[in-house]
This record gives sequence, C-alpha cells and structure tokens, in this order.
Amino acid sequence: MKLIARLIAALALTGTLAGIALAAEYTKGEIKKIDTAQKKLTIKHEELKNLDMPAMTMVFVVADDTMLDKVKVGQPVEFVAERVNGRLTVTEIQP
Repeated sequence: MKLIARLIAALALTGTLAGIALAAEYTKGEIKKIDTAQKKLTIKHEELKNLDMPAMTMVFVVADDTMLDKVKVGQPVEFVAERVNGRLTVTEIQP
C-alpha cells in the first residue's frame, strides 16, 4: 500500500510540474488584418520568446475560427502562438 501511495504522489507531482512547464506565455500585439476566408490574422507583435522570433508583423492561422469574431482591425490583443503542424498558429487570444 505504501508503494502505491508513493507512486500516486509521484505522478501527481509530475503532472503538476508538467502543467507549470507548459503554461502559455502571452505576447502583446495589434490586429492589422483579418482574413476570414483563409482563417488568418495579421498581427504586429512583440518578441515571441517561445518561437525565438523578434518583434515584427506577420500572418498567423487561427486554431479556432471563433477567434476571428473576437477581434477587429486596430485592436490591441494578447495572444499565444505556437507551431502546429509546421504552421504558425494563434492558439489563444485575449482581446
């Protein structure tokens, strides 16, 4: 029984640490263009540390189409971008 309790405790701790390590880091940006047909956003953004990219303006696909309805051109946002299947993708956005 003690071995099982230790194993459960170790798994719980590992899961907690993994959650901390995978916490999303938001980046500030400004929406420059919305392309609903292609499901893309053009964002002028600060440095994307997780992707090792300097500040610039670039086009991203969105992970979820509903993100396009949450923003408008000229709006400041905070977002998370990741490489998904080789494409730069906005996975989270906060208007």
